[in-house]
Amino acid sequence: MLRIGYIGLGLMGKSIARNILKAGFPVMVHNRSRAAVDELVADGATVAASPKEMAEQVDILFTNLPDSPDVESVALGEEDGVITGAHPGLIFIDNSTIKPASARFIAEQLKKKGVLALDAPVSGGDIGAKNGTLTIMVGGDAQALEKALPVFQAMGKTITHVGEAGAGQVAKAANQIMVAAQMVAMGELLVFAKKAGVDPQKVVEAIKAGAAQCWTLDVKPPRLFDGNRNPGFKAHMQLKDLNIVLDTAREYGIPISATNENTKLFSSMVEQGMGNLDNSAVVGVIEKLAGIGILD
Repeated sequence: MLRIGYIGLGLMGKSIARNILKAGFPVMVHNRSRAAVDELVADGATVAASPKEMAEQVDILFTNLPDSPDVESVALGEEDGVITGAHPGLIFIDNSTIKPASARFIAEQLKKKGVLALDAPVSGGDIGAKNGTLTIMVGGDAQALEKALPVFQAMGKTITHVGEAGAGQVAKAANQIMVAAQMVAMGELLVFAKKAGVDPQKVVEAIKAGAAQCWTLDVKPPRLFDGNRNPGFKAHMQLKDLNIVLDTAREYGIPISATNENTKLFSSMVEQGMGNLDNSAVVGVIEKLAGIGILD
């Protein structure tokens, strides 16, 4: 039985680690705050004092951390990073959303220690993490993916090998381009309908089975109409991901004018103190610009 380590027990990481435990794998966890660790220990997990200690004892080590510098520090830290405890044959898998260039750099450095790295960002939010229905986009060595596949299957329903190191992060960045566009478009159409004197709930009913159909329109309006703007996927994380998109686009000289505009709206949302709300709550920025709320 593969021994699994999981570092980063936030909104999604805790649920992912719990699903791996439920699938019967022995799981070791590590996290900055203790509460999530204690929950998983109660479920049967063991605890590592550091990434180094975990790397010495597991076959596959996952990370799920806020941003590129965090993952680089945990993976490559000189004192107690994964690389200091790594053994040949260890598989390092990052579920975070980080820069493709960072994923490639981490993979290159770990390879020197005989470690195979996969960048495997996920999509599906906290609901997908809890239900084990995440979409997982994987970059890196195909043999490492084959070995880790039973673990991935405990986490998600769609697992796609996109390409070499960094390819999973490119796919996730592309995903976030579409997610942001859908959230903004939904916010605009709801405010558009309300300001034009038409019930936005009826408008959603009228259009969601036609060409406008998408996951966002299927899932988010009922929550918004109930006044629920809790995450979900926090808006400040959406903004972080969009900045990764912008950085990568600049690196390759890619024109992304619509994403530039959507990033401005999420930036405004965070500046207005709404960064911990769901990314669908970007409608709040549009409401303020229009001078009307969708529930008014």
